[in-house]
Amino acid sequence: MAALLALACAAAAGDGATRKPDVPFEPTPPAIVEAMLDLAGVTASDTVYDLGCGDGRIVVAAAKRGARGVGIDIDPQRIRESRERALSEGVQDRVEFRQGDLFEADVSPATVVTLFLWPEVNLRLRPPLLAQLRPGARVVSYMHDMGDWSPQRTVPVPGGWNLYLWIVPERSTAPGGSSG
Repeated sequence: MAALLALACAAAAGDGATRKPDVPFEPTPPAIVEAMLDLAGVTASDTVYDLGCGDGRIVVAAAKRGARGVGIDIDPQRIRESRERALSEGVQDRVEFRQGDLFEADVSPATVVTLFLWPEVNLRLRPPLLAQLRPGARVVSYMHDMGDWSPQRTVPVPGGWNLYLWIVPERSTAPGGSSG
């Protein structure tokens, strides 16, 4: 399976209209998906959310490991492709794909969140991720970091890029957040 390249979108303008993604969909090598899931330590007890899920590659790969998965993407075509992929791989009972704005998504059930977005999108997602995810949840990003939130691990991958792993800290120590 090829890896996921995500779609992202800017914050909603408030009118509820569907907008075009800010980050183009672009397939990535299959090894990247597996490396992301390995870095996060995904097991059957996890719920993996992929923000900007593209055609569902990460979510489907996580489901093949026994995890539950949720993919969120603003592009209805990507959601259709994701559902078709899940059906063809026989994991449709373990995954859900939602068309929506990743900045408005409730990710609180996630134990793992995967990202393949652009730097500015990661930075905009950092506050809601830290606010919604439980301490101990893992966030993995391909290519781009999260500014001054130092990753627990950085793993080089082919092409001169990195994978980054963050563990959501206790609320009182969240970077850029308050202690509440």
